Amino acid sequence: MEQTFELLVDKVPYRVTAEPFSFNEETRYRVTYNGGDDHIFYYDPSLGRLAPIDDDAGTMPDSLEVAIAERLQGKR
Repeated sequence: MEQTFELLVDKVPYRVTAEPFSFNEETRYRVTYNGGDDHIFYYDPSLGRLAPIDDDAGTMPDSLEVAIAERLQGKR
């Protein structure tokens, strides 16, 4: 089920939409923020949290990436 939530990260407001989907028996999330492009989040065991894996993931601010991961994992 799609989730929509707002985050304030580094004094910048973000409107985030996340939709879970299954890939190889793993739950991943299709995430957009502020109406931008989709980013695919998956559980990265080396980081111990969800992280984006798409080609454009480098354009996402690190602090926003962490905040989205925390929210999706119920830590925020």
